[in-house]
Amino acid sequence: MSVEFNTARGRYRLKLAAPPRNTGDDVVLTLAYERIDGLERVGFLCAVAGEFAGTDESADPGVLLERLARWFEREFEQTREAALKSIRTEGRPLTVRFDGAHPGPFAR
Repeated sequence: MSVEFNTARGRYRLKLAAPPRNTGDDVVLTLAYERIDGLERVGFLCAVAGEFAGTDESADPGVLLERLARWFEREFEQTREAALKSIRTEGRPLTVRFDGAHPGPFAR
């Protein structure tokens, strides 16, 4: 499951790197930016509040990935750099959270 797009660094895909986890309040997706030629892969977590993920068809990981893809395409450089920095300096993956305070692609 992936969505491809062009960046200043070349062609990338945003893909679901692991099965989603439902924590009760959130749906947590493990995502990765992956260069099409395979030279780079940058992983990060995306926590989507239940109010946005829902329990209907929008909870489907493919539907969530499609909804998130345009936002992550637009925020590619910032997200990529933050994810790399988080791994290097904190030793853990970056978590991007979308909730009522920060709706991101779920803003109405």
